Amino acid sequence: MILWRSSASRLAIVVGAGFWSMPILVQAQEAPKENRTLLAPIVVTADKSDAFAIGGSVQRLDLTDMERFSYSDPNRVLRQIPGVYLQEEEGFGLRPNIGIRGSGTDRNARITVMEDGILIAPAPYAAPAAYYFPKMARMSGVEVAKGPAAIKYGPMTVGGAINLFSTPIPDSDIGTLTGKADILGGSYGGRRVHAWTGGWAPLGDAFEIGGLIEGLYDKSDGFKDIDRGGDTGFDLTDWGGKLGFRTADGTQNFEFKYQNYDETSNETYLGLTLDDFKDTPFRRYNASQKDVIDAAHNIYQFSHSYEITPDINLTTTVYRTDTTRAWYKLNDVRNDSDTGWVSLSNILADPDTYSTQMADIVGADGYTGRAGALRVRNNARAYQATGIQSVLTTNFDTGELSHELELSARYHQDEEDRFQQDDRYQMVNGRMILTSAGAPGSQSNRLNEAKAWAFFARDTIEAGPFTFVPGLRYESINLDQTNWGSADPGRNGPTTAKQSYVDVFIPGLSATWSATDEVLLVAGVHRGFASPAPGSDVDPETSWNYESGVKYDSDGWRAGAIGFINSYSNLLGTCTASTGGNCTIGDQFEGGEVSVKGIELTVGRTFGSIDSNGFEVPVTLAYTYTNARFRSSFESDYDLWGEVTAGDELPYTPQNQITVGVGLEMERARLNTLINWVDVARAMAGSGPIAESDRVDSRILVDLSAEIDLSPNMKLYGVAQNLFNKTYNAGFSPSGARPGAPLTVMAGIRSRF
Repeated sequence: MILWRSSASRLAIVVGAGFWSMPILVQAQEAPKENRTLLAPIVVTADKSDAFAIGGSVQRLDLTDMERFSYSDPNRVLRQIPGVYLQEEEGFGLRPNIGIRGSGTDRNARITVMEDGILIAPAPYAAPAAYYFPKMARMSGVEVAKGPAAIKYGPMTVGGAINLFSTPIPDSDIGTLTGKADILGGSYGGRRVHAWTGGWAPLGDAFEIGGLIEGLYDKSDGFKDIDRGGDTGFDLTDWGGKLGFRTADGTQNFEFKYQNYDETSNETYLGLTLDDFKDTPFRRYNASQKDVIDAAHNIYQFSHSYEITPDINLTTTVYRTDTTRAWYKLNDVRNDSDTGWVSLSNILADPDTYSTQMADIVGADGYTGRAGALRVRNNARAYQATGIQSVLTTNFDTGELSHELELSARYHQDEEDRFQQDDRYQMVNGRMILTSAGAPGSQSNRLNEAKAWAFFARDTIEAGPFTFVPGLRYESINLDQTNWGSADPGRNGPTTAKQSYVDVFIPGLSATWSATDEVLLVAGVHRGFASPAPGSDVDPETSWNYESGVKYDSDGWRAGAIGFINSYSNLLGTCTASTGGNCTIGDQFEGGEVSVKGIELTVGRTFGSIDSNGFEVPVTLAYTYTNARFRSSFESDYDLWGEVTAGDELPYTPQNQITVGVGLEMERARLNTLINWVDVARAMAGSGPIAESDRVDSRILVDLSAEIDLSPNMKLYGVAQNLFNKTYNAGFSPSGARPGAPLTVMAGIRSRF
């Protein structure tokens, strides 16, 4: 169990010094009214227009962007932002794999993911690869920070950070209740209902009280087909609320937030052989019929913002998240000699050599397999994270220089509790028959814990056309692993314990020069850091990251070009079941020196005007070029690396990717298309031509959305994803070839009041 440290003095330091916080930097300029007091200190940009003035690569998608295609898949949302790499898995985006600037994509383990400014991964220090990702349908905005801006968030600073903004308490006229309701239905039994309502009301003359109630229901029967039949979709609910209290003059704001997420999805790690993928890409073998994940996630968050003076703001947040998940899925198959197990990835890569195991997996009609040959693992885990963070922002002048100083601190602790078991099955005529059940805790029976202090200071110094932003982050991390072993599921006997400690300073510096009113030159450098896992004997992942570029804003045009270099001194790879499982889960591997170089381009312009021309055409472009290579030769037991030669390319890092958005908007109707091209990539480190068995397909995907106003407060809209029904292999992780989602059409009604 996670408990607050007994040292009351440390807790008193955080509460009493309240002017500290997590890496929450650059105070936003004028934020939207509904977010001004609580979120201003915890975002880089208050709105999309602020991105031009930031010294670095920061992009933001607002509510208009989020509603344009009504995406629930974060992969489709984030592909609109350059420098972000996405490895699709099951086609719905339930478990996205996201990397930034070559950080690696597996389970978002090398980036920082937040919701409303707090760490949202189930255990961001003890188990960063654990996967819960907030549902995009209830988000009002997304901000991606790269370069020196990323060090304010932590603990992972090698690539960048993603901050998701949930629906705020609506701040319309005091005493007015407002709300929204979206109802969608479509392909593969898909249906989604999302609704919220709330507002503010006076509470005497000096105070106001506000609230929000929100609910989301999302379901699909799935687009894959198990040979013997069965559900391959998901069913989830996501509901919660916010209660706010503030002074009428806006100097103090209190808010409590609660969120409850429940998911059941019939998903598997078992993919297809290449030959089967070519014939029937949406097929699932019978050995995946028992695979299902049940997951739950709860958020408790209390925030207080105090505008002490017009130039001094203090924001403090206390938070806790609880996550449970049990993924019951096929793990491996017994070998021919009945002495061990063969991984799914090895079987699917060479089905001729492992013909017996392949027959057990396929489970054809009339086939009777070996008793207990199929091992299904109940990956039952519980997570908890708690913390307190605070930030003080103050503005002042020293002579001709103006300063915006931010001081912050965070105390955070989290844990991952594994209590897993293996059951064994026999395939009989296409059905899996249980032959022996394992005892809970008999497979993996350990506790990973982390306790961390993080401090941050940053000063934004303006001197005429120049702005300099030096910053320094400090992380002090204690990692513990307690292992009872599979023979002691009652946790009564002796344990094997490992402890480690990480102490690191993470500096950063950015600078901008307003060469003209339209042109801004930017440059920056910062240290990248990723904490090792509990029980690991490897050194932390570190890098030096550099960027420079230019931004242009004039006559309706917005454009930017940023070049970046991430120079790793020690790249880490972490063994997870999602990388293939041919290693001990949780082990970490050193990849040595790695160089990631790239260019990010963004362009945006709206042509025409509804008022003048009766229509307008918004156009956007986001492009990323990446060259990511190992700088040393070595052999590794890590599935994605293997035998590496200096100059080999990193896996799952396409060289080119581009997203173009074009719209046609009229007074009462809107039509938008999003075209995304992703270059071919390799699934394993290597050089030269990519073998078919290692090739992640390039693809051009087109999404289309249309909306028409039925009344001022009601709209009819529809979305077609993968409009031309492109079939492609999205990757070989976790095991075997995996298809992207086919053409999916959803339509419904959006109402506002």
